Amino acid sequence: MSDVQDPVFQIQRVYLKDLSLEQPNSPAILLEQDQPSVDIQLGVDATPVADGIFEVSVTATVQTKIQDKTVFLVEAKQAGIFEIRNLPEEQVGQLLGIACPQIVYPYLRGNVADVIQRGGFPPVHLAEINFQAMYEQQQAQAAGAPGAALPQ
Repeated sequence: MSDVQDPVFQIQRVYLKDLSLEQPNSPAILLEQDQPSVDIQLGVDATPVADGIFEVSVTATVQTKIQDKTVFLVEAKQAGIFEIRNLPEEQVGQLLGIACPQIVYPYLRGNVADVIQRGGFPPVHLAEINFQAMYEQQQAQAAGAPGAALPQ
């Protein structure tokens, strides 16, 4: 029998960690006829929680405004717990930065669209994200590579 253990990559759990909806200017803003602007910010974070166990979260902030007044603001954090063992460090980084967010993100998209719709607005559907490109860009920025100045 060999001393080499098989690689492990398993989803332990996917869960909604944080969700908020604010409508600070309701009901007056709801009577406005102007088209709102939409600003969407995304982030990915990976945190070790135990030996071989990681929490990966994808955060979205969706803010719509009419002129300088907020129509609504949604902040959501979807997370997953993943078991990753017996893999080279580089592969662990790729799993945490690419594969895990790809698993968690569809849940985040659904929850954001749902809470916006429940708030009385047409749902905002977050676009598909290329987490591999996002990860490679972050790696380039961390390394100070020439490609680090590319826009997001």
